[in-house]
Amino acid sequence: MPSHTTQLDSISTLKIYNYGRSASFGANDTLQVLQRMRRFLLPKDYTLKPELLEQIADGYELTDPIVDNLIKKHGKFADALQQSIIDKEAFVASDKAYLMDDPDFKDLHDQFATHPDWFDAKLAEKGAVAYRRYPLTLVWLLRNVALMAGYSIPALSLPLIKTGSLVHDALARLYRTYGYMMAVSEHPKVTDDATVLAIGGEAWRQTIRVRQLHSFIRKGLIKEGWDSEYWAQPVNQSDMIATHLQFSLLISRGLKWLGARITDEEAKGIMHLWRLATWWMGVDLARIPKTEQDAWEWLYTYLSTQKLDFEVGRPLAKALHDLPSEIMGETNWRGHAVELVNASVTRTFVGDDIGDGLNLPKLPLRQGILLSAPVLFGIDTARRLHPVLDKQIERFRRSRQHNMNWWLRENDPYYVNKPPRL
Repeated sequence: MPSHTTQLDSISTLKIYNYGRSASFGANDTLQVLQRMRRFLLPKDYTLKPELLEQIADGYELTDPIVDNLIKKHGKFADALQQSIIDKEAFVASDKAYLMDDPDFKDLHDQFATHPDWFDAKLAEKGAVAYRRYPLTLVWLLRNVALMAGYSIPALSLPLIKTGSLVHDALARLYRTYGYMMAVSEHPKVTDDATVLAIGGEAWRQTIRVRQLHSFIRKGLIKEGWDSEYWAQPVNQSDMIATHLQFSLLISRGLKWLGARITDEEAKGIMHLWRLATWWMGVDLARIPKTEQDAWEWLYTYLSTQKLDFEVGRPLAKALHDLPSEIMGETNWRGHAVELVNASVTRTFVGDDIGDGLNLPKLPLRQGILLSAPVLFGIDTARRLHPVLDKQIERFRRSRQHNMNWWLRENDPYYVNKPPRL
């Protein structure tokens, strides 16, 4: 094993350290989340790999050239792309038919028209079934681990801040993200679709629209003077991988730590499911970690090189933290109690140093949240043995999904005329 000094000499001059957003080599070693990853999730004596650092740095400069070119030439394309695949006759007869003569549009059409040969629908379905089996825990982990962890990284937070609305629209942000996660994990047992991530399905539609939105966000940020030398390209491929690992890797591992009985095959299925979603989102396939071990190494390397500046993410974290009181009322004790539980989840899983940086409240016995693990494990065991309980859990999940669908149909134009999908 090379010494720290030898390793510093070998990698401190790599391209990734040329960006202002990058922490100096070893600066984040004391972060609790990185210490836990080294202790429990990575090979013993794991060290940063120069080739992975270079891959992440290269990804900083890559966005989504096909979609960016389409936006530059033709403006919005999402509706036309969907129509070209699921209603070809109408597309050919429309005023957008000329788009098929554009190589970029044709490439995008080919990507979304069929599942790729490498996609294993059965494996992904196993992951999808496990992913949405725990609705309450899933929301917990999304809100308090995935989103809060992302808010601690300024390179991920800043594009959200600059869009202007997310600080004052935290509930919409949470529900839309949860809605996308539920769409990605839809499977034949809860829909009429033939497979998970069905062509023409809800996740397919949302991904096309989000990919288009990302391009407009990039265009707007650059127009407003985005500092690419410091932050790299906005909404770049490496940052998109980090975001999708929040929704796949962190959620899967968090469910296990809280007592969910997710098998190795189901965990592989979750990673495989999100691998296709990430590729559909415009990330080069070769850059997406394939296995859980690859993903932990990638995420560890990414987090090790992010310069932390909590001032950037605090407005987002505060807006998300204050949601229960905002919904239930400032004088309602239940809202404040929920906030304390949520903060405890963040501190337990992400670390006190990040919790302190985001100004989250601190409870002396916050690790007590892990007492839910044997409870969830017991429920999961009983669910396997008693089909009636399994049906009751599914009924509960559908009830939560119905509440979310109701809110989205009332408040989000995208969902207004959509039938409820449970």
